[in-house]
Amino acid sequence: MGRGDLTNAEWVRLEPHLPAFGQRGGRWNDHRRVVNGILFRVRAGVPWRDLPERFGSRKTVCERHRRWSADDTWDRILRAGQAGRRRPHGPDRVEHGQRRLDIMPCTPARGRSPEEEAARPEKRTMPRHHRPDEGLGRSRGGLTSKIHLAGEGGCRPLAFLLTPGQWGDAPQMIEVLERITVPPQGGRPCTRPDHLGGDKAYSSRRNRRYLRRRQIKHTIPEPRDQRANRKRRGSKGGRPTGFTSEIYKRRNEVERTINRLKNSRAVATRYDKRAHVFHGTVTAAAVRLWLQS
Repeated sequence: MGRGDLTNAEWVRLEPHLPAFGQRGGRWNDHRRVVNGILFRVRAGVPWRDLPERFGSRKTVCERHRRWSADDTWDRILRAGQAGRRRPHGPDRVEHGQRRLDIMPCTPARGRSPEEEAARPEKRTMPRHHRPDEGLGRSRGGLTSKIHLAGEGGCRPLAFLLTPGQWGDAPQMIEVLERITVPPQGGRPCTRPDHLGGDKAYSSRRNRRYLRRRQIKHTIPEPRDQRANRKRRGSKGGRPTGFTSEIYKRRNEVERTINRLKNSRAVATRYDKRAHVFHGTVTAAAVRLWLQS
């Protein structure tokens, strides 16, 4: 077993959720060998052609990763891992039920502009996660992407959203929360956190109305300009927002989750041209965090 490969315990938890052999073409190569090759590339960020020979044909590893990124196989594996590793409700319900939001900027490799990609004719049906803009946008650093992340206690990612680099943070909060779907061990999927924490970038009337409507307790600080505007309007400005500093201290958990994801070089620096392939790369890194938790 090489450095970074799946351990026997991790493989036992992962194997039941992988696709069955022989769905396309002839006999497939061993799943464990190919998955180790995918995880090596995600961790090291090397080009596919530089994969070590112990993982077999680099074309097989690359094509299987692209296929699983396009048909949502990585997403199904992540949801299955979340269902299997989630702690049952008990005395620490509030602790493990808290979710936190933050942004992870990702620097993509230089390539074709979104206008050039849009002008190219499509040769096949696009997957569900395909973005016409390929998740690339112009910001001060050039072509960049953002990963909006929701995490759980224990540095475990729950859901994320890929957007161009110049998009704002607050408008993406609702969509990230809508993507949280933890399959149950009995009953309906878990989609509503007990408590949510976020930094002041997510403080907006739209987000707070959404959280109140879904009866989600939240700890989000109010920016100075919003607080001054509320006081200036008097009674029409509404009541002050609730804030607990002790709960807000735990927002560092999502920061540490982002740091753990950035240990994968293919996540910290985007090398994938297509947005749905990069989405699969981030999901594969998230699956590994859940297997290690």
